[in-house]
Amino acid sequence: MTTTTLTLVRGSITDQSVDAIVNAANSSLLGGGGVDGAIHRGGGPEILAECRALRAARYGRGLPTGQAVATTAGRLDARWVIHTVGPVYQVSGSDPSLLASCYRESLRVADELGARTVAFPAISTGAYIWPMEDAARIAVETVRNTETAVTEVRFVLFDERAYAAFAGQLH
Repeated sequence: MTTTTLTLVRGSITDQSVDAIVNAANSSLLGGGGVDGAIHRGGGPEILAECRALRAARYGRGLPTGQAVATTAGRLDARWVIHTVGPVYQVSGSDPSLLASCYRESLRVADELGARTVAFPAISTGAYIWPMEDAARIAVETVRNTETAVTEVRFVLFDERAYAAFAGQLH
């Protein structure tokens, strides 16, 4: 097993130069707000075209919560976007295993692709209102406990509150 380095960056995930960027997608895979909207805008129409093809071929009802699938990264400085659907905090009964699955499944897809550097947002902490400190704990524990060939996992946090929550989990 390769040792995975965990790093933190404050900023926009769309600015990261990595093999794969993880998108906190909605189940439709057709774009949305927050991280999802930023990735679709930054990556351009190629991402949406591949998402539409995935919907037509395999995910007619949408990508299930906790699962992950990859597309091109379009114009982003990455090779792939790995789309994962996080749980909505109140709707899913606050099941931490669904949130953990997003990180595990994204790393599994990264391994299948041969990605060695992966940038993650704080999945489910925006519109899906998962409490930041709990989400950070689940994210860091899951990545640390998942066997992967990924050499660097970069948590890209949009604001100081998110950065502080994740920083508290790395020590």
